[in-house]
Amino acid sequence: MKKVSTLLVQHLLEWGVTHVFGIPGKPVTPFIKELDEKGITFVLSKHEAGAGYEAAGYAMANKTMGVAIGTSGPGATNLLTAAGQAKAYHLPVLFLTGHPSMRSTGQALGQDSTFFGTDVVRMFESVTRFSARVERGELFRMYFEHAVAKAYEGSKGPVHLSIPADVLAEEIESFALPLPSHAPSVMSTKLKQAVEIVQSAKRPVLFVGKGVHAAEAYGELEALAYRLQIPVMTTPGGKGAFQSNHPLSLGAFGLGGTETAKAYLEEGIDVMIVLGTKLSDMSLAGFHPGLYPKKIIQFDADPTFIGKSLPVPTISIIGDIKVNLQMLLEHLPNKKDNRMFEMQAPSDEMVHTSSTDEYMSAAHVMQVLRSELPGNTVVFGDDGSHTFYAIRHFDITKPGTFFFDDVFGAMGHGIGYAVGAKIALPNTPVVCLTGDGCTFMHGAEISTAVEYEAHVIFVILNNGRLDMVDKGMAKHLGHAVGTTYRIPLHIAEYAAAMGASSFRCEREEQLREAVQTALREPKTTVIEIMVDPFEIPPTMSRG
Repeated sequence: MKKVSTLLVQHLLEWGVTHVFGIPGKPVTPFIKELDEKGITFVLSKHEAGAGYEAAGYAMANKTMGVAIGTSGPGATNLLTAAGQAKAYHLPVLFLTGHPSMRSTGQALGQDSTFFGTDVVRMFESVTRFSARVERGELFRMYFEHAVAKAYEGSKGPVHLSIPADVLAEEIESFALPLPSHAPSVMSTKLKQAVEIVQSAKRPVLFVGKGVHAAEAYGELEALAYRLQIPVMTTPGGKGAFQSNHPLSLGAFGLGGTETAKAYLEEGIDVMIVLGTKLSDMSLAGFHPGLYPKKIIQFDADPTFIGKSLPVPTISIIGDIKVNLQMLLEHLPNKKDNRMFEMQAPSDEMVHTSSTDEYMSAAHVMQVLRSELPGNTVVFGDDGSHTFYAIRHFDITKPGTFFFDDVFGAMGHGIGYAVGAKIALPNTPVVCLTGDGCTFMHGAEISTAVEYEAHVIFVILNNGRLDMVDKGMAKHLGHAVGTTYRIPLHIAEYAAAMGASSFRCEREEQLREAVQTALREPKTTVIEIMVDPFEIPPTMSRG
């Protein structure tokens, strides 16, 4: 017989979990004490949302379950946004929250997490794949097994368990639960039809989304593109799934998209092969009826949105993208007998993006960063115009090294994701690309990076405003309101106060020196870059 808290920690150890992220509170202290006794590091985050982001970044980089802990009541509700972000990234994260006492439920309790107070189980239902309250020790095994199975089922995702303090202390029979291997979905029955369409296509295009990251189907994507000489464009969230300097790369389409991708579509396409994207408004920004393909073949693990974004005949290939691409490749000829496709970038896209005397250009910043950072650097793009500049101007030389979410889009999440990923990848350069607005929200997690020696390089573009909203509101509504800071944040001083190595850069040579120093001297480093507040970001195609 063992306590529920003991069994929880025992399973995390067996799964290779070395760090758990959260903020303590009385209902969850038995679990945290057990973590400490068994040698798992409890990372004290600065906000529960930050803990959830860190757990998700850890799960992504460590290829295992991420775990985030919040106490009852507000500790739990603060995790909700992080759960929604993990769901958008298809990451297996276990969100554990507390409740004062199951035996006293129905009485007046501080931070009650049941339907008598704040029912966190119901709140988590829409942002996780499973949410339940373990009301008795004997139920723990069943709920725990079901939660883990749901976290790894299909395209993966977060789950939530609320375990009251007295239930954590109950003793139950021991059991073993291995972490599920990500079992591929059954091969689609429509692959033969897809093969025929692909082989007969005269002017096809591959449109690649974040699902390729989730499936780690980088090799299959490149093999398909090369074998049939099909050019590749990515959604904003698909950035990093394909080398942007590859001869077959068109760059991105949608927000932050390239003129190259747009020009190729304008010449007409007959088949669009869609891989791992819902084709949301962020991905289709600037897409109009004149660009519609004649047919779509859409690969996705989730059928919910297939065929719903564009009024075009669509063949759905449901299931694991990696496996279905492997099957598709098996039925295709080795290589078309034609020359290597190569698209010449339009002249306006090849112009050097220079800075002014007073400010650096954000576009130029991305080119400088690319020239200084090693090719294996893992970059987490936070939500804002700073990352859309990267989507257009930051080249990807190694697939699987750039991550950005264009679906849920929580500002500040990239800060926590980078911290969690760096803890999992201590020997790999990890960069968080973020802005002053995101830093106002979750910049305190820089302190978490310092405290736990996660030597992230935080590159923070500062223009004193919520840039993407500011420029979009001004263009589409005629006037921006509530988008600028009267007293802007001095990010370098803020970072220094938390113990980080900090730089404030106003010129290119300062930026180059700061990046070189950060790579040479491993420390949590914050590089604040003063960028032109009047530069127009590549996001204006969204109404």
